[in-house]
Amino acid sequence: MKNGMLIWNVILSLAAGFLLVMQFSSKKGSLTAAKNSGSDTSGGNRQFRMAYFEMDSVATNFDLVKDLKTQLTKKEEAINAEMTSRTKKLQERYNYYQGLAQSGNLSETQSEAASKEMKSLDEDMKNRKQQLDQEYNNYMMTKQNEIKTKIENFLKDYNKTRNYSYIISYEQGLFYYRDTAYNITTDVVKGLNDFYKDPKNNK
Repeated sequence: MKNGMLIWNVILSLAAGFLLVMQFSSKKGSLTAAKNSGSDTSGGNRQFRMAYFEMDSVATNFDLVKDLKTQLTKKEEAINAEMTSRTKKLQERYNYYQGLAQSGNLSETQSEAASKEMKSLDEDMKNRKQQLDQEYNNYMMTKQNEIKTKIENFLKDYNKTRNYSYIISYEQGLFYYRDTAYNITTDVVKGLNDFYKDPKNNK
């Protein structure tokens, strides 16, 4: 369950890297075609600018992410508490029937009924665990999409006066060099938290 954020960060960064490669390829093709045709490219020669932010810092300092981690921890604790209670109940019933069997007070009919009850309790427990896990995963995916949407919405507004061609999230192992002059992490973290606290952005 706790690997969800990491997986999401990697997927987001891979997508950004793919788009970046496609952008370079597209620009190269466009410039080559323009050169060969002798067309006027002055209208399409806007300077290519790219900025990045540290996803680890956003995950650590964005209030929405911190709230999500708190909520997920509470859900995990609730799931563990319920499953512990069900396991305890199952163990108690097993001990009860085991005691009757050892004392010779469990008839064949009672033994069959006990076996069915134990099987039913075990299946109910497994089904409930599966249901709780599915609810947990659905909740986490919904919240991850919410975080992604809020980051995208903030960056669209942020970029209105910056004119970056791309704003990407930096992940170690995907990018091997970055010019820290284009690191906008501080702006992103502060802006996201202000954006998150604004009631009109949380409808």
